[in-house]
Amino acid sequence: MSQDRQHFGHVIDGEEVGSADGRTFEVQNPWTQEVWADAAEGGPDDAARAVASSRRAFDEGDWPRMGRAERAKAIHRLADVLAAHTDELATADTTDMGKPLAQARHDVGRSVWNFRFFADHQRDHVGEVYPMDSGHHTYSEYGPAGVVAAISPWNFPLMMASWKVAPAIAWGNTCVIKPSEDTPASVTMLGRLAVEAGLPPGVINVLNGHGDPAGSSLVADDRVDRVTFTGSSVTGRAVMASAATHLAPVSLELGGKGANIVFDDADLDNAVHWAVEAIFRNAGQICLAGSRLYVGAGVYDEFMDRFVAAAEALTVGDPVDPATRFSCLASKRHFAKVASYVEGLETDGGKVLTGGVDGDGRWIVRPTIVTDLPLTAPAYCEEIFGPVCVVNRFESEEEVVAMANDSRYGLNAMLFTENLSRAHRVASQLRAGTVWVNCFFIRDLRTPFGGAGDSGVGREGGNFSREFFTEPKAVVMQIRR
Repeated sequence: MSQDRQHFGHVIDGEEVGSADGRTFEVQNPWTQEVWADAAEGGPDDAARAVASSRRAFDEGDWPRMGRAERAKAIHRLADVLAAHTDELATADTTDMGKPLAQARHDVGRSVWNFRFFADHQRDHVGEVYPMDSGHHTYSEYGPAGVVAAISPWNFPLMMASWKVAPAIAWGNTCVIKPSEDTPASVTMLGRLAVEAGLPPGVINVLNGHGDPAGSSLVADDRVDRVTFTGSSVTGRAVMASAATHLAPVSLELGGKGANIVFDDADLDNAVHWAVEAIFRNAGQICLAGSRLYVGAGVYDEFMDRFVAAAEALTVGDPVDPATRFSCLASKRHFAKVASYVEGLETDGGKVLTGGVDGDGRWIVRPTIVTDLPLTAPAYCEEIFGPVCVVNRFESEEEVVAMANDSRYGLNAMLFTENLSRAHRVASQLRAGTVWVNCFFIRDLRTPFGGAGDSGVGREGGNFSREFFTEPKAVVMQIRR
């Protein structure tokens, strides 16, 4: 191993350790296409060791028995440490998956806020009282569920890991987090920083490795009480089936094919801005991407001229360059997948207005906009998870709602209109877990997050996270005889 390479082990029981069999795997920088790090290759023994540590910390340790205010203080201390290491964490995500550095820094800030929000939420949302007329007093309490197995994706390595870890530990659980094998760096650093912040050993364990055997071994362990997973719908089905063998509840945030609807009365400056953000931010590698764009016939030509110009104006380049707004895809494997869709667009009948596969050897697919694609074409129906936007013209509200809902995915949608009644009416008809009106990617952590259909099972956020990561209990007391 080169002296210049970094190494990322597992973080188990408060120590960074190698795999039981000593195996490692290489981690590539997708921009330079060079190996920049090695990571421990987890197997069944490592998964079992991580679960045992978290099980011991939950069954015997102080964390689940800690007062809520004390636990909040400990998590805020971790958030402080993360914030102090913003530069290193952001650089790790940029190096691992090619995300522009400014966006990676934003993601670190969101991660810090995830920990702060759930630290306070568990302190302040402790239960309900149910008055009864029968001479009884009933109340609810929310105790921790136990050991949480969390599997996070590569597109927002630290931010999505924090979205799972923060509520899990805030409600008194212990957690084993397995990051994607493509992006182990920032999550391993999270594990290291949890030790630095003084969290008890086993509260946050990090297991590196591939989905099989590391992830599959983790999910199948019957000592795991909850499973939370973000990734593809195909893998989500496998995770759900494995967790079902020991009846562990699952929360699955899976694929998406988000509809973005621009009505004739939309503020076009605003609609174009968010259309660009919704499909080209993070090179389109966002489950929430607005990859199906529907534009009203009355503004279609003007909107498309502006949209194409804005896409072509994006600065494409090295993700560490502050001027870069758009960079490479996260891996050679993913580049090949996205490129295969792009190369089939015109064969399937589409008209490519701009974009396409970059020809300089980089893993780049430029911001791509395609029209006239049949509604049965793979690029229209399937999640590409890249910077490819399929555009359709529509005439009526009823028509566009039907087209937007004609998908097996139901994660999110957007609509742009200045008509308040239409905004409420259409939002209520869209089959989606989140609907953004005149904006995109704005989050209030109190709200439910998740999707319908092939986009997943369950919701997280605020009280929805509380109910998933706890065992709600009703206590009924007789107070009058």
